Amino acid sequence: MKGTAKWLKLRSGSRFAGKTVGFVPTMGALHAGHMSLLRRAKRENDLAVASIFVNPAQFNDKRDLERYPRTPAGDIKKLEKEKTDFLLLPGVRGMYPDGYRYRLNENSESNALCGAHRPGHFEGVLTVVLKLLNLVRADRAYFGEKDYQQYRLVREMAAAFFTGTRIIPCPTVREADGLAMSSRNLLLEPGERNLAPALHRALRSSAGPAQVKKKLAALGFEPEYVEERWGRRFAAAKLGKVRLIDNVRI
Repeated sequence: MKGTAKWLKLRSGSRFAGKTVGFVPTMGALHAGHMSLLRRAKRENDLAVASIFVNPAQFNDKRDLERYPRTPAGDIKKLEKEKTDFLLLPGVRGMYPDGYRYRLNENSESNALCGAHRPGHFEGVLTVVLKLLNLVRADRAYFGEKDYQQYRLVREMAAAFFTGTRIIPCPTVREADGLAMSSRNLLLEPGERNLAPALHRALRSSAGPAQVKKKLAALGFEPEYVEERWGRRFAAAKLGKVRLIDNVRI
């Protein structure tokens, strides 16, 4: 497990050698959705490893990167409570010693949905995930279906580059009112938080994508897209300064 990244051993007596490893990569500001991934990683493997890295390469808006919530002390306490075995805490220089000269592209599915509205986003995601998979060498890595497009791209990238890590999809975890859990929800103003669950309700309605988009705009969202593919309906919309995404099966 060599590298320039910082490792924290959260439980005594744990070793990687000869044990199956489940990996949950995160950008921190951990919530119940992350914890559900970790619990599954623990159930299905001998060891559970998490990472926290706010990846600058996947932000196409510098202000969005600066605003992204960071709660490292609280995150570590949550990981310890869940009996996570190891935490990988890489820094930007450690992850990008080349200055991000070398990066990974996908030239088909990454151009749709979020990729069409966030230039360079999936390039940054795939590059950093490949680096993390190479560092951890996990048997399984767990990704939430809220970011379903990301899950698909990571799954196919991991197979294409023979990483040896199986990418496991996990159902979206929601608040009681239906809002998909996300670290960005911390940035919502109280009134915005009350309105945010309407995104999920609109996606579940019987209206077509164009009608859903109009309805969201009438409610006060700034919709980017509402589209159907892969047996799902996807949406991205801004609410104030916060960009929300969600998807449901159809």
